[in-house]
Amino acid sequence: MLELILGVLLAAGATYFVLRPILQPPVESEGSELVGDEGEDPADDMSPQTVALRALKEIEFDRATEKLSDADYEQLKAKYTQEALAAMREESGVRSVEPGVKPAPASRLPTPRCPEHGPRPEKDAQFCSDCGKRLGAAPGYCARCGSTLEDDARYCNRCGARVAA
Repeated sequence: MLELILGVLLAAGATYFVLRPILQPPVESEGSELVGDEGEDPADDMSPQTVALRALKEIEFDRATEKLSDADYEQLKAKYTQEALAAMREESGVRSVEPGVKPAPASRLPTPRCPEHGPRPEKDAQFCSDCGKRLGAAPGYCARCGSTLEDDARYCNRCGARVAA
C-alpha cells in the first residue's frame, strides 16, 4: 500500500512540474520586456532602398510563377526601379537633376579612357565596360605578387604570371 501512495504522489509531482509553465503566466520583472515571436524584427531593415529592392524581387517572383502579366510587370518594374534608384542616390548623397535646373559643369579632371572605346561614363572605372580592358589611367597590380603592371602588360614583369584582360 505504501508503494501505491508513493507512486501516486510521484506521478502527481511530475505532472505538476510538467504543467506548471503552461498553466502559470510568465512573471514579468520591472523594466524588462517579453521577447516573443510577435512584433517587429529589429534586424528587419525598412529603409526605402531595401523596401524597393524587395518589391523588385517580389515582382520578379510573381512574374516567374505567372501571377503577374507582362504589362503589369513592366509597369511595376519601372516604378520600383525608380524608387530604388532615388533611395540609392539619396543614401550616397548624389543629387538627382530636376527638370529646369542647370546641371553642374563638367569636370576638367581626366576621365578614364579605353584605348578602343574612348572615355568611359563610369566614375572611378578601372576596366572598360564594353571590352573589359584595363583603362590607361587605372593602376594595374599583379594578382599573384602585387607588383605594379605596365598599362598594356600581358604578363607580370616580376613573377611572370598572366595578367587578366
